[in-house]
Amino acid sequence: MSLAANKQLIQQYYGDMWNTWDFAVADEIIHETIDFRGSIGLTVKGRDGFKGYMRTIQTAFPDFHNTIEEMIAEEKKVVAVLTYSGTHHGTLFGVPPTGKRIQYAGTAVFQIEGDQVTRGWVLGDTLGLLQQLGAIAPLP
Repeated sequence: MSLAANKQLIQQYYGDMWNTWDFAVADEIIHETIDFRGSIGLTVKGRDGFKGYMRTIQTAFPDFHNTIEEMIAEEKKVVAVLTYSGTHHGTLFGVPPTGKRIQYAGTAVFQIEGDQVTRGWVLGDTLGLLQQLGAIAPLP
């Protein structure tokens, strides 16, 4: 795939799959043996594990939204700088629902083979997220 096509795949990943909770898109664009580390630090393997991760996020933040701030593509890799937002309606990190609106930053690195994501490594600002949820005190 071209660099533009790889970027389009990641736009589909966030826009058509995550932002609308369309799990059927995962069957199309997520490789069955994906190796994935999500923005909250959980690591999963395989498409079913990936969908389970999506359900964890969906339960915690039913209105979770991903905004791509920037993308860089090179060969079979795409890097995205993101802003995540949502409302905390389900237990996460042992923190019961707070109803708080959250927003945190992240960066994702994807490996693409053909027209599927084979690896995703996402680093999210979990410290900032935990502070917003009231699980830890803000730093001075």
